Amino acid sequence: MTELITAVDAVDVRFPTSLELDGSDAMNPEPDYSAAYVTIRTSDGAAGHGLAFTVGRGNDVEVAAVRALAPLVLGLPVDEVLGDLGAFSRRLTGDSQLRWLGPEKGAIHMAAAAIVNAVWDLYGRREQKPVWQLLSELSPEQLVDLVDFRYLDDALTRDEALDILRRAEPGRAERAAHLLEHGYPAYTTTPGWLGYDDEKLVRLSEEAVADGFTQIKLKVGADPEADVRRLRLAREAVGPDIRIAVDANQAWGVRQAIDWMAPLLPYDPYWIEEPTSPDDILGHAAIRRALTPVKVATGEHTHNQVMFKQLLQAGALDILQLDASRTAGVTENVAILLLAAKFGIPVCPHAGGVGLCEMVQHLAMFDYVAVSGTTEDRVIEYVDHLHEHFTDPVRIRRGHYLAPTAPGISAELHPASIAAHRFPDGPVWNRQATA
Repeated sequence: MTELITAVDAVDVRFPTSLELDGSDAMNPEPDYSAAYVTIRTSDGAAGHGLAFTVGRGNDVEVAAVRALAPLVLGLPVDEVLGDLGAFSRRLTGDSQLRWLGPEKGAIHMAAAAIVNAVWDLYGRREQKPVWQLLSELSPEQLVDLVDFRYLDDALTRDEALDILRRAEPGRAERAAHLLEHGYPAYTTTPGWLGYDDEKLVRLSEEAVADGFTQIKLKVGADPEADVRRLRLAREAVGPDIRIAVDANQAWGVRQAIDWMAPLLPYDPYWIEEPTSPDDILGHAAIRRALTPVKVATGEHTHNQVMFKQLLQAGALDILQLDASRTAGVTENVAILLLAAKFGIPVCPHAGGVGLCEMVQHLAMFDYVAVSGTTEDRVIEYVDHLHEHFTDPVRIRRGHYLAPTAPGISAELHPASIAAHRFPDGPVWNRQATA
């Protein structure tokens, strides 16, 4: 019998990270890291897992968006879906009525990401391969078939994408072997949350260097004097050879960003991340011109591949920070990686959130093996929160992500973690309500 998709389950899972101010920044001072957690089930008993990341309130909206997309998925033959994942992605992002809620942005687009990633997880499990390897073994023609070039071909044509992939093809096996032996470079945001006091900042910065990280990141943007003090302390703690990135999380206007950064420059910030509204492409370009040689990094709130195209065309960024669940999952991120390769811009994925480290490592590793062919000036963000809730958690050694070897996209949560953190009726949240 034909195997069909029979269920799209969505669960509101939240972790009370606000209690310790883990994840705190200028725009999200008390986040509760959360996931609209999706499980795709089939008539043969197979399953795939994905999620969309949020920071607490509104996670129920994200779950509702997943459920709104579910009728587009239920009943589809699994072989048909996996045989044309480009068409499957467009089915979710191009629905004539749900598209009105975007188009291709916001909660509905992130819901598509959760479903698309769950289907890639299903695919990886079927093939008994981690998704980075699964992608890296597809032919250039299969990879470009994932991409919708309709809005991209003024910047990247199908033939140009094929050329990029074909140039990288001869070294795939060697790079995959290197990746499995040495891992992929990481940087850590763990020392830099705004809610941490100075002693914790210094201690965690020193520990990061001892653990082999060559880059850390600090949150900035709430208090200019505090930012100077914290960056000075971090620089003293790690020395001159460790890169320190700073992240404003969209807190500033364009002129404000340029002025606020001026007193931080003596401490050699490597990049300024999200210095202004994520939608302000020309603003990012102006900040980049004003602050060179400090690099401008952005992407975790960039809605779709078209906005990335425009950021690249406008010369508005030095570091592209794609996200596993902001755009429409693995499939759209293949297009974004190809755009970055065309423009010669390093990709340093955003991973500050529950499950994002687990998922995004697959995208960066695929980029290294089959697209860009390099890890130069490329690092994946790492935070040390909540990995214990996943069945295939990230592994870090000497400041590097070790390549996943388990099948899928590493997004599956332990059933006990789901039960405990289900909102609002899980025991963790019942205790919070009665505290």
